[in-house]
Order: sequence, then structure tokens, then C-alpha cells
Amino acid sequence: MSALPSSLPTPPGGRRPIRELPDELISQIAAGEVVERPASVVRELVDNALDAGATQVTVRLLAGGVRLISVEDDGAGIPREELPIALRRHATSKIASLDDLESVGTMGFRGEALAAINAIADMSVLSRHGDADSAWLLDGRTGELRPVARSRGTTVEVRELFYATPARRKFLKTDATELAHCLEAVRRHALARPEVGFAVWHEGKLVEQWRAAGDTARRLADVFGDEFVAQSVAVEHGVGPVRVSGYAGVPDAARSRADQQYFYVNGRFVRDKVLAHAVRSAYEDVLHGQRQPVFALHLAIDPARVDVNVHPTKIEVRFRDGREVHQAVRRAIENALAAPRAGGATDAEAATGRPAPLFKPNVPAAPAPWAQPAINFVAERGLGDMAAMWPAAPAPAAANRPRLEDDRPALPALAVPFVAPPAAAAGAPDDAWPLGRAIAQLHGIYILAENSQGLVIVDMHAAHERIVYERLKVQLDGAAIASQPLLIPATFAATPQEVATAEACAEVLPTLGLEITPFSPRTLAVRAVPSSLADGDPVELARSVLAELAQHDASTVVQRAQNELLGTMACHGAVRANRRLTLEEMNALLRQMEATERSDQCNHGRPTWRQLSVRELDALFLRGR
Repeated sequence: MSALPSSLPTPPGGRRPIRELPDELISQIAAGEVVERPASVVRELVDNALDAGATQVTVRLLAGGVRLISVEDDGAGIPREELPIALRRHATSKIASLDDLESVGTMGFRGEALAAINAIADMSVLSRHGDADSAWLLDGRTGELRPVARSRGTTVEVRELFYATPARRKFLKTDATELAHCLEAVRRHALARPEVGFAVWHEGKLVEQWRAAGDTARRLADVFGDEFVAQSVAVEHGVGPVRVSGYAGVPDAARSRADQQYFYVNGRFVRDKVLAHAVRSAYEDVLHGQRQPVFALHLAIDPARVDVNVHPTKIEVRFRDGREVHQAVRRAIENALAAPRAGGATDAEAATGRPAPLFKPNVPAAPAPWAQPAINFVAERGLGDMAAMWPAAPAPAAANRPRLEDDRPALPALAVPFVAPPAAAAGAPDDAWPLGRAIAQLHGIYILAENSQGLVIVDMHAAHERIVYERLKVQLDGAAIASQPLLIPATFAATPQEVATAEACAEVLPTLGLEITPFSPRTLAVRAVPSSLADGDPVELARSVLAELAQHDASTVVQRAQNELLGTMACHGAVRANRRLTLEEMNALLRQMEATERSDQCNHGRPTWRQLSVRELDALFLRGR
């Protein structure tokens, strides 16, 4: 078929005839979808290397990948007779039927990458398969095939990227920028495959190298440094067909940019709204402001339950049951972050001056044997019953108790009045209590405590606020969400999607304490809301829940609204600044922090305590110098 002329005349009727596009133009159109920049080529070629079973992958670049991209592996190789077929469009060894496509387990499967790259660059493929006598070199331009020397494996060279489409080349950035994107593409593969070694050379110099590692933690430390692992907790959670593993950064390690967030589905790096929302939901109770968490998480799921054939770059996926995946990811991270890090303090902190790495899944700490019984709290009663949560504690004699100007006797005592621990615990060594023993109070704001690592400084209001908040949440979570009918239903003009969602989720809404029914074809009526949120805006709540139900697990909306209410109540009930505490009350607060989930941050994401090691204190006074 002859190529189409570059400019077709328009007939008098204003309509051009329908014609078939030439193969070369079709390949160039496909290349525009698959190849955006040199990093796209690197990603596709490394995908093929990993699918071939490579244990070592070497990437060589010139001019940020524009002049040369060479990917060398020690995989299975390509037989001589299959080399010419490999460069044809839609030629692949990964799938052969629709059943294979619906349960893809390899990185590549479309059969478009090599043909697309060959259409816009000068490419050659050098490969030796198994025990073949020699390797064979295929020239992508001429199709010439000749024997050469090489060990088992494959080398693909791509020279002068976009030489056939110069307009695309104008959109490329500087060599340094393109190199950074190529390094990121290799880094994403390296984090998913710790058993494979990776090396990246640029202009003849080794710029990155990650040797084969035994586990994910070691590869994370190699890629991001030991600090990344030290400031993260292990995630290990499985529910039904979904399993989530990896490492999630502690709230203190959050960054201003989302540049260290890696999520993998069956080993494939992806960006997905369901996964991103689940992660953010898990962190929203402990992150301060707009900080971004860091994480490297892996989702293992039956390939038949996820569609990877969504986008030519294969970076987007679609789940058969997005709500199931959302809940699994959110709960996995919440469980990992729940255990207070004070319980994981070790002597390594004294040696390094920073928190010790946690290489095993966290288990929530058991309550101290002297902890107060659970609070009997009903959310609907509101702030009026706050004082009932704290039994009256005997006040020390006025002559023995210092008094501040605003130390008002009317303030409630601590939520957990101090009860002397058993004799065995009282004689326990210092490291039995990670947050140590209280020694003083500073300006009525901070508690100073001594532990085996050095000095602990606690913001008493923030810490007590978290303790009260978590207890209120436990009591509220233990009961079904009570619903309160509205005297006058709240109606609002709804979009077609909101009406469809309300009708489709008619059985789900009552479990959230909501009753939303059609009032007219374009109007919805809110007839009942959760009792704990009766004073809120029912229309705003309904819209938020319906929007979440359309994509995610809407229980997070109700939970978020309830948590805001409980957070306000906890803030009002927590001990205030300038409140003078006895050593017994301070120790009671420390013990409760060690037994309370997420006690390392207050309700607003600020830290509640800080550790100063003996080494750091020595440095302040130049000891040993």
C-alpha cells in the first residue's frame, strides 16, 4: 500500500474519504502513546528484561537517553527465528488468548513497545537464547540478521530517539532532567524486585547501582538510605484475596512533596485514585496540615480481579472490587501506625540518636495492668457528660501543693487517675517503661522524663488529648451507628450520578446511619442522619457520602465527621497548659501514652513527645571533645 500524501485535498462536499493508514504511520501513532520520553523506553525495555527472568539489568545512557539507551540483561534470550517477529506490531510471547489477557501476570503483554520504539528511533536487538551456539544481532531498520558473540541474554540498543518524529524531540527537557526521569524509572523497578541487581551508566560513568538484596527492607535502605527504613513501620495485612505488605513512613517522616510514594500491584508500579485515597484516609488522623506520607507498598491480588489493560503505559489499573481494595489498604496502614513507637524504643536509639528501625509488623501494645477500665461514653449526650468520664481524684493538701494563678480546682482530673502499679512493675528496670519516669514539669506545658536512652520531653496537653480521643473512638466504634430521623427532611437538587448512587446503595446507607431517598427524579431527601452528627449540615454530609460511595468506601466520610466531633470534645476535656501535675499524675500519663494507639501524634498531627539521647545531650555541652 502506498503512503498517503502529506496533504489531502478536501472534496467539494467537505468530506474526505475513509482510508487505511500505512503501517509506518500506525506505528508512529502508537509510539506517541507508549513513548513520551527516554524514560518510557527504559521502562518498557526493563519490563521485558524482568519478564525474561533477568537477575542483573544494566542500563547505559548518552545525553540523558536521547542519543543512546542500551538495556542489557542475563535473561532467557530470544531464539534466532523469533527475533524478526519481535519487532512486529502486536507480537508478544506473554498472551495468546482473551483468558490470558484477563489474568496477566507479566510486566509486558501488549506487544507494542518494540515496534513503536523501532518506528521512531534506530534500534537493534542482540540476543542469545539458552544453549545456542552464538548470539544474533537484528538491525531494526534493515531487518538484517547476523551472528555475533555474546553470553546468554539480550541487549537492546535505541539510538537517536525521535529522529523520525523531530517535532516530538523539541518537547524533551535538558539532558539532566531526562536522566533524572530515567533513573526514576529504574528505581521503581528496583524497589519491586529486590532479588535483581540494577546498574545505570551515563556518559560512561556509573551513576546508580543496586546490588541484589535479600529482602525489601534492604533494597529500601539501598535506594533511599537507612533513614527511610528507620522512619517507617512494616505493613503486613491480608483480607480474603487481597494482601498488602511493605513499609509506611511514620508521620514525623512526612514530606512537603509526594515524591517518595510507591505503590505496586502484583509487582507493577501504578498510580491509582482508589489506592491514593485509601492511603490518605489512613494517614489523615495523624498527619499535620498538607504533609505527604512516604511509603513503598505492595498489593498482591488475583490477576483476574484487576484489569491492567487500561492505558498504553500500563501505569493505571482498574479493580473489579475497588471498595474491597480500598478497605484492605486503609486498614493495613492504620494497623501498622496504631502501635505507639515508644514501645519500640531500643538501645539502638541511644547509639544512633534517632528512632530504631522497625522490621516487623507492629502489634498494638497491651494496656498497662493498672489502666482504668474502659470509659462508658455515649456520643449523643455531647459535652454535657464530659465531667462524668473522670472520677473525682483526691486533691493533695493545699500546704503541700504548689498553686499557679490560673490553677482552677474546677478543672477535671486526668482521664486516667494514677493507680500505683503492682509491686513487680514498680521495681522494674528503667527500660520496662519506654517513656521513662517523670522527673519534672516545665512551665506547666511539658513533662520531662528520664529513660534508658536519655531525656524524654512530652507535650502534656497534646498527649492527653490523644489519649482521650482514642478512648472516645473505641467507645463509639464498639456500637452500631445510631440514626436520628429528621423532623423535616432536608431536600436538595441532585445530579444524575448522585441519584443513581443513592438508589444503588440503598442497603449500604442505613449502615452509615443515613436515610436518603428520591423525592423527585432530580431531587433527593435526607430523612435521617447519624445521631452523633445531628447538629451538622445533612445536605453536605449526604453529598460527601454519595460522592465517596461512587468511587470508594463511604464509611470514611461518616467516620471523619464523627472523629472531628470527638476531636473537639477531647480537646476540651484534655488537661490544659499551666495545670500543675504531681509526679504520680505525670507517670500515669506516660504509662497511658505507651498503651494508647497513635499516641505519638496529637489529633492534629503534631508530635506529642521527643527523645533526646545522652549522646545529643553530651554534644550540647561538648563533652568528650
